[in-house]
Amino acid sequence: MPVRSAGLLIHRRFETELEVLLVHPGGPFWAKKDDGAWSIPKGLIDPGEDELSAAIRETREELGIEISGDFAPLGEYRQPGGKVVVAWSVEADPVLDVENIRSSEFQMEWPPRSGRIQSFPEVDRAGWFPITEAGTKILRGQFAVLADLVKQLDQTK
Repeated sequence: MPVRSAGLLIHRRFETELEVLLVHPGGPFWAKKDDGAWSIPKGLIDPGEDELSAAIRETREELGIEISGDFAPLGEYRQPGGKVVVAWSVEADPVLDVENIRSSEFQMEWPPRSGRIQSFPEVDRAGWFPITEAGTKILRGQFAVLADLVKQLDQTK
């Protein structure tokens, strides 16, 4: 059975444009990557945990803020590595500030084979992106999440 993660595609209307909130992974591997490196806030589902609860928890851990609202299921998305991401959309307060996120941290040996353990934020920054720009920023395996959001919002008009 593939590893499962859960996440939220947070969106807003800014002036007349649809924008989505994406996060950039922390740590040295991602430090110099931009296009194709961003993601929706997401993470692993704990054993016995409800998938939507996991998505909300992971978003809180990665951003340091509580997201509430009407969560609408978007679907399941198989990533190139085999992991499955289960995603929901939720409309955010248009003034939600992402400049001062407070992400949880992870530890890893860095530099490799140095024996030194260092801490890094899970997410080093977050940003609002117009839906067209988000298509170039988001990881290839999550691109379909954006298209499904547009379809979902078109159906609710």
